[in-house]
Amino acid sequence: MNDLARTMSLNIGRVWRKSEGREVSVPVSEIRPGDQVVIHMGSLIPCDGTVAEGEAMVNQASLTGESLSVRKAEGSTVYGGTVVEEGEITVIVQAAGGDGRYEKIVTMIEESEKLKSAMESRAEHLADRLVPFTLAGTLLAWLLTGNAEKALSVLMVDFSCALKLAVPISVLSAIREARAYRMTVKGGKYLEAVAEADTIVFDKTGTLTEARPTVAGVIPFRDEDPDELLRIAACMEEHFPHSMAKAVVNAARERQLDHEEMHSRVEYIVAHGISTTIEGKRAIIGSRHFVFEDEKCQVPEGMEERFESLPAEYSHLYLAVENRLAAVICIEDPLREETEEVIRALKETGLSRIVMMTGDNQLTAQAIARRIGIDEYYSEVLPEDKAAFIVREKAAGRKVIMVGDGINDSPALSAADAGIAVSDGAEIAREVADITVEAEDLAELVTLRLLSQGLMKRINRNYRAIAGFNTILILLGAGGVIRPAAAALLHNTSTLVIGLKSMENLLP
Repeated sequence: MNDLARTMSLNIGRVWRKSEGREVSVPVSEIRPGDQVVIHMGSLIPCDGTVAEGEAMVNQASLTGESLSVRKAEGSTVYGGTVVEEGEITVIVQAAGGDGRYEKIVTMIEESEKLKSAMESRAEHLADRLVPFTLAGTLLAWLLTGNAEKALSVLMVDFSCALKLAVPISVLSAIREARAYRMTVKGGKYLEAVAEADTIVFDKTGTLTEARPTVAGVIPFRDEDPDELLRIAACMEEHFPHSMAKAVVNAARERQLDHEEMHSRVEYIVAHGISTTIEGKRAIIGSRHFVFEDEKCQVPEGMEERFESLPAEYSHLYLAVENRLAAVICIEDPLREETEEVIRALKETGLSRIVMMTGDNQLTAQAIARRIGIDEYYSEVLPEDKAAFIVREKAAGRKVIMVGDGINDSPALSAADAGIAVSDGAEIAREVADITVEAEDLAELVTLRLLSQGLMKRINRNYRAIAGFNTILILLGAGGVIRPAAAALLHNTSTLVIGLKSMENLLP
């Protein structure tokens, strides 16, 4: 766990502390609550705090999983471990020296790891418990019959060999088979947990979605072709490579819209938007706050109803020309194509609760949950919320699987009975997770569930076969039907056959 903590370290050596109107470079260890720290564009925020001055777009994906950067202005709360993508802010430190939210993630992982005691093999326990019965049966056969050969026939038949060989072989074979489906399983107990689970919790961004914002549509507010409005927006946005701008530019490229330079000098207002002049007319694009509050733009007459009915599940980018709204560009984080089918298939495997947790707002979470068939969801959650939910579910007697991909999912992955990380996620998530799914298709989760259930059926079948066949051999030996050599041969042959059968693939 020390290695894990080092992996998650923010690794910030020095920061700019504001003192008497000047910026002074000091070691981060000297920062105390109440100090003011200046965070420049592209820098990591070292501590939790409140914005005192400036504006910035902050990428909080490491903590909340939100796919889009968040505007932070005076009075906003910021968290250590997040990144200033654009702008500059001065932060009043609230928590320092390991007390921040990011550092608490490490503590939570360490604590939840302690709850995971090693599970001893049930097969070994059963085998060990049966040894005294075998010896007692041997003694009883000798006492009742006075025949040493019959007693030896009973002694030649031992349950422990088959139990201690067949079950581990089954588990190792299942782990090997999982690897063939590009899944890495760190131990058999996690396959058992996946098989017995009744609840699965999904992170949204990067797990159920692609974590790649795209344009879902363009809603025009004047008599003009939506493609022309998208072309204008792309022409303005191509100068500034933030995630929403890239989505607009990519959408124009996909529609083969030529957005050559058609404007004058572009002015970028941090955390707000862009303004320029196109064909002598002032054009702006950006957030609702920028367009309607700062720039005092108006919705065209007769378009009020359309404006009020904008789809709430999307993020919105507003384009205005000459102080009149021209278009609203809807931005979404698209779902993986297979998500809906995977959710349905997981329900068919016996999972009674499928839960989605996300840092996104309530409306976005609700729309996505309804679309993919998830009945239970939680929005605007932080890492500790996910982990706390899983701890509560386990305390209530549920077996819980957690599926995630980011640093923000690490505490929950660690707290779950089986934590599953997708391979293109954060390194820390893969380190903490019990199972890593390397395939890009979420359908492998269904494969994993079926494989795990197949393993448990095979182990139970092996228990019955071993107990049943060896009990028959004991009775035949005690009755004098078979001699000790035959009993030993049949016992060892059955162990070999069961072992070989246990090496076969579980899935067709």
